[in-house]
Amino acid sequence: MHILFLTDNFPPEVNAPASRTFEHCREWVRVGHRVTVITGAPNFPKGKVFTGYRNRLWQRETMEGIQVVRVWTYITANEGFAKRTLDYLSFMVTGFLAGLIQRRPDVIVGTSPQFFTNCAAWMLSVFRWRPFVFELRDLWPESIKTVGAMKDSALLRLLERLELFLYRRAAVVVAVTESFRHNLVSRGVDPNKIAVVLNGVDLSRFHPLARDLELAERFGLAGKFVLGYIGT
Repeated sequence: MHILFLTDNFPPEVNAPASRTFEHCREWVRVGHRVTVITGAPNFPKGKVFTGYRNRLWQRETMEGIQVVRVWTYITANEGFAKRTLDYLSFMVTGFLAGLIQRRPDVIVGTSPQFFTNCAAWMLSVFRWRPFVFELRDLWPESIKTVGAMKDSALLRLLERLELFLYRRAAVVVAVTESFRHNLVSRGVDPNKIAVVLNGVDLSRFHPLARDLELAERFGLAGKFVLGYIGT
């Protein structure tokens, strides 16, 4: 199967979207699928293109069997709503155009949190007559409203309508938590098209070890249940 995957972030960038997408794509290649990723020049979070790359119209490379196509985008640091939106919109356009000339895929996947990537994926699914999968990693634009980055407005309501439009046009919505699924169902999205796939662990890199009793004693944690969180 040929999977065409659109993502705004990809290694060598280091953040949750880049790592998650890369690990999924690597595993799909490992089990025999062809994977093409469309993304931009690596620049997150400072808005400076990484050494060895240029923000060109077209750049292709292979990473662990994954065919990576990098396209031009409006590059900015990870700050300021207006500039970041221009970044997202530029990738929507160039990512869509690049997707039109790739080998015909069997499925087209777009990943969030910003859903302009999924706009491009949906448009490609229409033009190329292939199913569109919406990978939902964050409830956007609800999340930017919640953190106070954007107030309730006509623009926000327009974005929310676009969000629901994309959920309904997707053949499958892949949510990473049950709470995301409940949110979508409460807003009228067909529950039968929502698949919950929790974030996993790469067991080739991480595996359980015996409890470090000396370390626990040093920090006053001997005999206690310790729960840790690593992430953003």
